[in-house]
Amino acid sequence: MTSSHFDLIADEYDESLPAHVVEHYLRKRTQYVIERCPRGRGLDVGCGTGVLAARLAAAGYDMTGADPSAGMLDVMRRDAPSVAAVEASGTSLPFEDDAFDLVLTVAALHHIADAADVRRTLGEMVRVARPGGRVVVWDHNPRNPYWSNLMARVPQDTGEERLIPENEVLDGLRGAGAEVLSADQLGMVPDFTPPAALRLAAGVEHAVERTPLIRFLGAHNVVLATKPAAAA
Repeated sequence: MTSSHFDLIADEYDESLPAHVVEHYLRKRTQYVIERCPRGRGLDVGCGTGVLAARLAAAGYDMTGADPSAGMLDVMRRDAPSVAAVEASGTSLPFEDDAFDLVLTVAALHHIADAADVRRTLGEMVRVARPGGRVVVWDHNPRNPYWSNLMARVPQDTGEERLIPENEVLDGLRGAGAEVLSADQLGMVPDFTPPAALRLAAGVEHAVERTPLIRFLGAHNVVLATKPAAAA
Protein backbone atom coordinates (compact mmCIF):
# COMPACT_ATOMS: atom_id res chain seq x y z
CA MET A 1 0.00 0.00 0.00
CA THR A 2 1.31 3.45 -0.85
CA SER A 3 2.11 6.03 1.80
CA SER A 4 -0.13 8.54 -0.03
CA HIS A 5 -3.22 6.64 1.14
CA PHE A 6 -2.14 7.08 4.76
CA ASP A 7 -1.37 10.74 4.10
CA LEU A 8 -5.02 11.18 3.12
CA ILE A 9 -6.48 9.43 6.18
CA ALA A 10 -3.96 10.64 8.78
CA ASP A 11 -6.35 13.03 10.51
CA GLU A 12 -9.08 10.38 10.90
CA TYR A 13 -6.88 7.37 11.55
CA ASP A 14 -7.01 7.54 15.35
CA GLU A 15 -10.83 7.71 15.29
CA SER A 16 -11.29 4.60 13.15
CA LEU A 17 -12.00 2.44 16.22
CA PRO A 18 -13.89 3.23 19.45
CA ALA A 19 -11.72 5.16 21.91
CA HIS A 20 -12.23 2.74 24.81
CA VAL A 21 -11.18 -0.24 22.68
CA VAL A 22 -8.14 1.65 21.41
CA GLU A 23 -7.22 2.50 25.00
CA HIS A 24 -7.51 -1.15 26.02
CA TYR A 25 -4.99 -2.22 23.40
CA LEU A 26 -2.66 0.70 24.04
CA ARG A 27 -2.47 -0.29 27.71
CA LYS A 28 -2.05 -3.95 26.81
CA ARG A 29 0.81 -3.29 24.40
CA THR A 30 2.53 -0.81 26.66
CA GLN A 31 2.41 -3.22 29.59
CA TYR A 32 3.70 -6.06 27.41
CA VAL A 33 6.76 -4.02 26.43
CA ILE A 34 7.44 -2.70 29.93
CA GLU A 35 7.37 -6.23 31.39
CA ARG A 36 9.71 -7.75 28.78
CA CYS A 37 11.92 -5.03 27.34
CA PRO A 38 14.41 -3.02 29.44
CA ARG A 39 14.19 0.71 28.98
CA GLY A 40 16.57 2.32 26.55
CA ARG A 41 16.55 3.65 23.02
CA GLY A 42 13.48 2.40 21.15
CA LEU A 43 12.28 2.38 17.54
CA ASP A 44 8.67 1.94 16.43
CA VAL A 45 8.64 0.75 12.79
CA GLY A 46 5.45 1.80 11.03
CA CYS A 47 4.60 4.06 13.95
CA GLY A 48 1.65 5.81 12.29
CA THR A 49 0.50 8.72 14.43
CA GLY A 50 2.75 7.63 17.27
CA VAL A 51 0.19 6.83 19.93
CA LEU A 52 2.02 3.73 21.18
CA ALA A 53 5.46 5.32 20.84
CA ALA A 54 4.22 8.23 22.95
CA ARG A 55 3.05 5.86 25.69
CA LEU A 56 6.43 4.16 25.70
CA ALA A 57 8.20 7.51 25.81
CA ALA A 58 6.11 8.43 28.84
CA ALA A 59 7.16 5.11 30.41
CA GLY A 60 10.84 5.98 30.10
CA TYR A 61 11.90 4.77 26.65
CA ASP A 62 13.79 7.14 24.33
CA MET A 63 11.54 6.65 21.32
CA THR A 64 11.92 7.20 17.60
CA GLY A 65 9.07 6.55 15.20
CA ALA A 66 9.68 5.59 11.57
CA ASP A 67 6.91 5.64 8.97
CA PRO A 68 6.78 6.16 5.19
CA SER A 69 3.72 8.45 5.47
CA ALA A 70 4.55 12.13 5.90
CA GLY A 71 0.94 12.81 6.85
CA MET A 72 0.97 10.33 9.72
CA LEU A 73 4.28 11.74 10.95
CA ASP A 74 2.86 15.27 10.86
CA VAL A 75 0.14 14.12 13.26
CA MET A 76 2.77 12.49 15.47
CA ARG A 77 4.91 15.63 15.56
CA ARG A 78 1.83 17.59 16.63
CA ASP A 79 0.43 15.13 19.19
CA ALA A 80 3.54 13.26 20.36
CA PRO A 81 6.47 15.69 20.32
CA SER A 82 8.40 13.44 22.72
CA VAL A 83 8.93 10.97 19.86
CA ALA A 84 11.54 11.66 17.18
CA ALA A 85 9.95 11.36 13.72
CA VAL A 86 11.78 9.79 10.78
CA GLU A 87 10.19 9.35 7.36
CA ALA A 88 11.36 5.91 6.24
CA SER A 89 10.19 2.53 5.02
CA GLY A 90 10.71 -0.53 7.17
CA THR A 91 12.44 -2.19 4.23
CA SER A 92 15.32 0.31 4.43
CA LEU A 93 15.74 1.81 7.86
CA PRO A 94 18.17 4.80 7.89
CA PHE A 95 19.93 3.80 11.11
CA GLU A 96 23.26 2.23 11.93
CA ASP A 97 23.61 -1.39 12.98
CA ASP A 98 23.02 -2.14 16.68
CA ALA A 99 21.44 1.28 17.30
CA PHE A 100 18.37 0.43 19.45
CA ASP A 101 17.66 -1.45 22.65
CA LEU A 102 14.05 -2.05 21.52
CA VAL A 103 12.69 -2.36 17.99
CA LEU A 104 8.99 -3.03 17.55
CA THR A 105 6.30 -2.97 14.92
CA VAL A 106 2.57 -3.08 15.63
CA ALA A 107 -0.14 -3.66 13.00
CA ALA A 108 2.15 -2.62 10.14
CA LEU A 109 3.38 -5.81 8.47
CA HIS A 110 0.00 -6.63 6.93
CA HIS A 111 0.13 -3.27 5.16
CA ILE A 112 3.60 -4.03 3.81
CA ALA A 113 2.03 -7.29 2.55
CA ASP A 114 4.60 -8.36 -0.07
CA ALA A 115 6.46 -11.40 1.25
CA ALA A 116 9.90 -10.19 0.21
CA ASP A 117 9.29 -6.77 1.75
CA VAL A 118 8.00 -8.31 4.97
CA ARG A 119 11.14 -10.42 5.24
CA ARG A 120 13.30 -7.40 4.42
CA THR A 121 11.57 -5.36 7.13
CA LEU A 122 12.10 -8.08 9.74
CA GLY A 123 15.75 -8.26 8.71
CA GLU A 124 16.14 -4.50 9.06
CA MET A 125 14.56 -4.60 12.51
CA VAL A 126 17.07 -7.21 13.64
CA ARG A 127 19.95 -5.32 12.03
CA VAL A 128 19.29 -2.08 13.92
CA ALA A 129 18.69 -3.84 17.25
CA ARG A 130 21.69 -4.02 19.54
CA PRO A 131 23.02 -7.41 20.66
CA GLY A 132 20.95 -8.39 23.68
CA GLY A 133 18.19 -5.97 22.66
CA ARG A 134 14.56 -6.87 22.07
CA VAL A 135 12.52 -7.11 18.88
CA VAL A 136 8.71 -7.18 19.14
CA VAL A 137 6.35 -7.98 16.25
CA TRP A 138 2.64 -7.52 16.97
CA ASP A 139 0.35 -8.02 14.00
CA HIS A 140 -3.00 -9.42 12.91
CA ASN A 141 -3.48 -13.16 13.32
CA PRO A 142 -4.82 -14.75 10.08
CA ARG A 143 -6.44 -17.53 12.14
CA ASN A 144 -8.87 -15.06 13.71
CA PRO A 145 -12.01 -15.04 11.51
CA TYR A 146 -13.17 -11.53 12.48
CA TRP A 147 -10.43 -9.60 10.67
CA SER A 148 -12.13 -9.71 7.26
CA ASN A 149 -15.20 -8.07 8.79
CA LEU A 150 -13.30 -5.33 10.60
CA MET A 151 -10.82 -4.59 7.81
CA ALA A 152 -13.68 -4.00 5.38
CA ARG A 153 -14.91 -1.11 7.55
CA VAL A 154 -11.84 0.90 8.55
CA PRO A 155 -10.29 3.60 6.34
CA GLN A 156 -6.72 2.33 6.63
CA ASP A 157 -7.53 -0.97 4.92
CA THR A 158 -8.18 -0.97 1.17
CA GLY A 159 -8.09 -4.67 0.33
CA GLU A 160 -4.41 -4.62 -0.63
CA GLU A 161 -3.36 -5.98 2.78
CA ARG A 162 -2.12 -9.50 3.48
CA LEU A 163 -2.38 -11.07 6.91
CA ILE A 164 1.03 -12.47 7.78
CA PRO A 165 1.16 -16.03 9.18
CA GLU A 166 3.06 -16.53 12.42
CA ASN A 167 5.55 -18.90 10.79
CA GLU A 168 6.48 -16.23 8.26
CA VAL A 169 7.35 -13.84 11.09
CA LEU A 170 9.32 -16.51 12.95
CA ASP A 171 11.23 -17.55 9.83
CA GLY A 172 12.02 -13.94 8.93
CA LEU A 173 13.37 -13.12 12.37
CA ARG A 174 15.42 -16.31 12.62
CA GLY A 175 16.71 -15.86 9.10
CA ALA A 176 18.05 -12.45 10.13
CA GLY A 177 19.88 -13.97 13.09
CA ALA A 178 17.41 -13.31 15.89
CA GLU A 179 16.53 -15.75 18.66
CA VAL A 180 12.79 -16.08 19.27
CA LEU A 181 11.97 -15.90 22.98
CA SER A 182 8.20 -16.31 22.79
CA ALA A 183 5.31 -16.43 20.33
CA ASP A 184 1.78 -15.84 21.55
CA GLN A 185 -1.70 -15.01 20.36
CA LEU A 186 -3.03 -12.06 22.33
CA GLY A 187 -6.16 -9.93 22.24
CA MET A 188 -9.83 -10.77 21.87
CA VAL A 189 -11.73 -7.52 22.58
CA PRO A 190 -13.68 -6.67 19.39
CA ASP A 191 -14.44 -3.15 18.22
CA PHE A 192 -18.19 -3.54 18.87
CA THR A 193 -17.66 -4.00 22.63
CA PRO A 194 -19.69 -1.30 24.45
CA PRO A 195 -17.87 0.66 27.16
CA ALA A 196 -19.97 -0.91 29.90
CA ALA A 197 -18.91 -4.41 28.78
CA LEU A 198 -15.20 -3.70 28.41
CA ARG A 199 -14.22 -5.23 31.76
CA LEU A 200 -16.16 -8.41 30.96
CA ALA A 201 -14.65 -8.60 27.46
CA ALA A 202 -11.16 -8.13 28.92
CA GLY A 203 -11.83 -11.01 31.31
CA VAL A 204 -12.90 -13.25 28.44
CA GLU A 205 -9.80 -12.19 26.53
CA HIS A 206 -7.59 -13.09 29.47
CA ALA A 207 -9.19 -16.54 29.69
CA VAL A 208 -8.88 -17.20 25.95
CA GLU A 209 -5.19 -16.29 25.98
CA ARG A 210 -4.59 -19.01 28.54
CA THR A 211 -6.75 -21.78 27.09
CA PRO A 212 -4.67 -24.14 24.89
CA LEU A 213 -7.40 -25.29 22.51
CA ILE A 214 -8.66 -21.83 21.54
CA ARG A 215 -5.88 -19.33 22.23
CA PHE A 216 -4.51 -19.73 18.69
CA LEU A 217 -7.60 -17.74 17.58
CA GLY A 218 -6.43 -14.62 19.44
CA ALA A 219 -6.58 -11.38 17.49
CA HIS A 220 -2.85 -10.84 17.18
CA ASN A 221 0.33 -12.81 16.73
CA VAL A 222 2.89 -11.39 19.16
CA VAL A 223 6.50 -12.45 18.80
CA LEU A 224 9.31 -11.44 21.15
CA ALA A 225 12.88 -11.97 19.98
CA THR A 226 16.40 -10.94 20.86
CA LYS A 227 19.56 -10.38 18.87
CA PRO A 228 22.33 -12.62 20.16
CA ALA A 229 25.84 -11.21 20.36
CA ALA A 230 26.93 -13.66 17.64
CA ALA A 231 24.54 -11.97 15.18
CA ALA A 232 26.16 -8.57 15.56
